[in-house]
Amino acid sequence: MIRATLVLTLTVTAALAAQQPQVPPNLRDRGTGVRTSEFQTYIQRGQLLVFPSVSYSRDHNLEYNPLDWGYGTAMDLRGTFRSSNAQLWAAYGVTDWLAIEVEGSYLSARFQRSPQDTSATPAQIQNSGFGDYAAQVRVRMGQERGHRPEIWGALEVIPGANRRKILIGDKIMDMKAEFGLTRGYHFGTMTLRTTVEYNHVDHHWDLGETSLEYLRQITPATRVFIAIEGGETGAPDEWVLVTAAQWRLTRGAFLKFSNGVGLMSKSTDWEPQVGVLLLIP
Repeated sequence: MIRATLVLTLTVTAALAAQQPQVPPNLRDRGTGVRTSEFQTYIQRGQLLVFPSVSYSRDHNLEYNPLDWGYGTAMDLRGTFRSSNAQLWAAYGVTDWLAIEVEGSYLSARFQRSPQDTSATPAQIQNSGFGDYAAQVRVRMGQERGHRPEIWGALEVIPGANRRKILIGDKIMDMKAEFGLTRGYHFGTMTLRTTVEYNHVDHHWDLGETSLEYLRQITPATRVFIAIEGGETGAPDEWVLVTAAQWRLTRGAFLKFSNGVGLMSKSTDWEPQVGVLLLIP
């Protein structure tokens, strides 16, 4: 009886193991899906991901120019900035090489001007409302093979919204292109990515946000992520250290947390985010 039970157990275990998808070692950390814009998140064909989250940002020396806000004085000053954000992000895997994303937020932001600001800039500015809308098309252009990394890219469209709200608004529609290289190693997965965006002030194209990233699958239920990113406005002086982790709560729900810490004076001081990623196969 004991022998029969042992044989049955081993048979069932082997059958279940055979049903598990066999992922090559270089894809251990990220799987076979298409990379999304969310940290450490990849999507497979036919999957729908929904990610409600909340975030906060704090900066005690935000650089601003009163002239950019219509207050008549051209000088670089430093003010205080706080914001909170409730975001809804969704992505769908169209094929094994194509995915689409949409997102939007409810934002609340507060700004306090510099003591050296002698312009007509209000002492305090508060804005809130729905905005931060964006849509993306994400494409895997080449799979990782041998020593060649995976090649991927994306195109993001940001429509104008809240044009009269200087803290949370987008005055004009904007577009960004993103390109990246990803390769898996025995110690983890490395990614180098950058964006290209149009500078509407100086009327030329700039390299935008650039990052070097590390992703590691610690256990079947846990991933960790580390990145150095910056250069969003084309200047190499806004670098941030980002750390993130993901825990699987159930088969279709993951708790995600990220934390950004500014490394330079022009960087945002602190940007934490927490949310639950929902997988609908």
